[in-house]
Amino acid sequence: EKVVSDALERLVLPKVWGDVRVELKLRSDKEGIEVFAQNRRELLLAPPFGAKAVLGIDPGQRTGCKCAVVDETGKLLAHDTLYLVQGPAALEKAKATLRRLCTQYSVRAIAVGNGTHGRETESFVRVVLREEGLTESTFCVSVNEAGASVYSASDTARDEFPELDVTVRGAISIARRLQDPLAELVKIDPKSIGVGQYQHDVSQTALGRKLDEVVESCVNNVGVELNTASASLLSRVAGIGPSLAKRIVAHRDQRGPFRSRKALLEVTGLGPRTFEQAAGFLRITGGEHPLDASAVHPERYALVERMAQDLGVPLVSLIGNAALLRRIDRARYKSGDVGDFTLDDILAELDKPGRDPRKSFEPPKFRDDVRELTDLRPGMELEGVVTNITAFGALTARRDAGSDRAQGPSAPRSKDKTFDRRPGAKPARDKRDGGAEKGFRNNPFADFFNKR
Repeated sequence: EKVVSDALERLVLPKVWGDVRVELKLRSDKEGIEVFAQNRRELLLAPPFGAKAVLGIDPGQRTGCKCAVVDETGKLLAHDTLYLVQGPAALEKAKATLRRLCTQYSVRAIAVGNGTHGRETESFVRVVLREEGLTESTFCVSVNEAGASVYSASDTARDEFPELDVTVRGAISIARRLQDPLAELVKIDPKSIGVGQYQHDVSQTALGRKLDEVVESCVNNVGVELNTASASLLSRVAGIGPSLAKRIVAHRDQRGPFRSRKALLEVTGLGPRTFEQAAGFLRITGGEHPLDASAVHPERYALVERMAQDLGVPLVSLIGNAALLRRIDRARYKSGDVGDFTLDDILAELDKPGRDPRKSFEPPKFRDDVRELTDLRPGMELEGVVTNITAFGALTARRDAGSDRAQGPSAPRSKDKTFDRRPGAKPARDKRDGGAEKGFRNNPFADFFNKR
């Protein structure tokens, strides 16, 4: 008995406990990484504001708020600095500068970074827009600036804007992030955007690999405009790596825009196998072939052309024409390598060519009459922006409630069918009883939070 007890306590149990701890660590890592991956996916697939002029502001106090105006394509038009806390004269000058930038460049939206001094800057912008009567043509929205500083100091930013200060580059990134979150966020290391939980406790190798997979999946799901995409975005397309992406951009800069997908084969190092992988994810708007703007792969162009010929209509008339597409006899076009799933994909793309799977952009509506926590009243409905998702609930930033800190609807509350748990999304209207101490009342960790 003594020998058995000694063997159990000294040899067996330590080994068992070690194996159990390893198993639990692997399970917790997997769960944490999945949360990160899902949140990253939702951030990348956030609704884009679109090709419109945007003014980005990187808030600051002592050094001022850096502003940058970008045009519809994300090209920098102008940049300036607003000083908001240096006295009345500086404040009036800041108002005049903001008014000039908005009117001169027909700015449609002002994106304010949500970092330090962000709420005060956003309030200032809203006041100026209201005083100048610009609220109908221009709106102000808070943008998550996580990772903007990482991009501004990166080689990519230095290559694009070598003469600009890092803070101005950050403002450009904030503006572009509103225009097209996917195109801008791919320039940043996925791990630099902290959305999830226990980021530094999980396996960094597994986390990095999973986040890279998510980025590539999102880029290929949305598709890439070949003639405007950056090298960072192109490098995430299937079959195209960083070096080949740079060669594509260099070829485009030297010879002008690509007129067709087949012209890609002229790029040094891009062979038939790579073309086969990448072509279906690349778009060319206004190209020589009408299907180049769709997700239909070039190897299926002949099939679609045969469909149009059998219907007796030009190819351009078939694209986007639901009535004609319903007349297609699917059985005629099945073959050994074209089955029902392939036909489903082709016909769906012909119905809505080049469709963007992301939702339409809707700016959040903040209430100007709620500025402090003491302004909250029972039954009041507020909107906010989901900034992070964890296993126990969603964190939202309610900047119209006078707080820069994220607040947390509990997990039970966020199971409501009308609640959109995606980062960057507008959560369902949330009725608060008023009083900051009740913010976590239904949270399983309520006692802990309320004691802090």
